[in-house]
Amino acid sequence: MGHQMNAEQLTDIWNQREIPVILRRTGKGELLRLRLPYAVTNRAWLRNNRRTLPVWIADERYWEIPKSWFNDFVERALATFGAVYVVQPYCEQEKCSPACLNAVGHECQCSCMGRNHGAGNDGSWFEISETFATRWGKQVLACRLMRTREEGR
Repeated sequence: MGHQMNAEQLTDIWNQREIPVILRRTGKGELLRLRLPYAVTNRAWLRNNRRTLPVWIADERYWEIPKSWFNDFVERALATFGAVYVVQPYCEQEKCSPACLNAVGHECQCSCMGRNHGAGNDGSWFEISETFATRWGKQVLACRLMRTREEGR
């Protein structure tokens, strides 16, 4: 399971050299960025007999590969290295209810734990029904460490 990290934690993960790390970029035309533990065979390993060549960005010391290679990269990184960090954008979903948003008084039985109680709907909430409203937070980066399952576990 992934979790939101601050910039310093993400930088530390990006700069460590023992476990591969891949940054999923979701913008149109953006490539995936990744780092691997150093090996002279990294370009060939990444290419994996494909026609397209991975691109080495020497100034920043990372590789760029097409988005379509993501699942293959993760599977092969797990098989080869036993672990991989996946850094990706996500938006947290908040859940509440119109009854809570429009409440008067202090008693709250909603999953927001009172955070939105009585605050009203400022237009950012999408009211699904009388009992459910949702909104998406701003996009942030989250990181998860994926590991292979060890034998006997």
